[in-house]
Amino acid sequence: MKVVLPLKVNGDDYEVAVPPHWTLLEALRYELRLTGSKQGCDKGDCGACTVLVDGKPVLACLTLAVAARGKAITTIEGLAHRGKMDPVQDAFDESGALQCGFCQSGMMMSAKALLNERPDPTEEEMRLALSGNLCRCTGYTKIFDAVRRAAQLQAEARRVALGQDEG
Repeated sequence: MKVVLPLKVNGDDYEVAVPPHWTLLEALRYELRLTGSKQGCDKGDCGACTVLVDGKPVLACLTLAVAARGKAITTIEGLAHRGKMDPVQDAFDESGALQCGFCQSGMMMSAKALLNERPDPTEEEMRLALSGNLCRCTGYTKIFDAVRRAAQLQAEARRVALGQDEG
């Protein structure tokens, strides 16, 4: 038996038919073919599946798809806007923050949620916000550098949008 489920993902409306026990991760990857959110541990330990639900980071492998009905879901595919990368994506690229890339989408989604909430986070806030995301390739230094750089890029973009750019 399947449940017909309306989902709003990356600003677009979808209707998917999924078994009621399916996770949000399964619906995103196997029905909508949005494979940027990775299927890592399937038990909430690694954070590779992190997406934003109503702006808050959630582990899609632990969230039932039916629980996302009526909520705004953002995946890594939804960060770029009109062909322009999000400052978080640019910063992670500039900083060389990730190596193999498996944790990348979850790490960036957690960073995006943090910066939406705290535009100029402290070191402690960064560590706490990313504590649910594991990277087996790096020592996290470049990841924290990337979050700091993303905060700078977002601040610059806000100044430009307000006509306050200095250049």
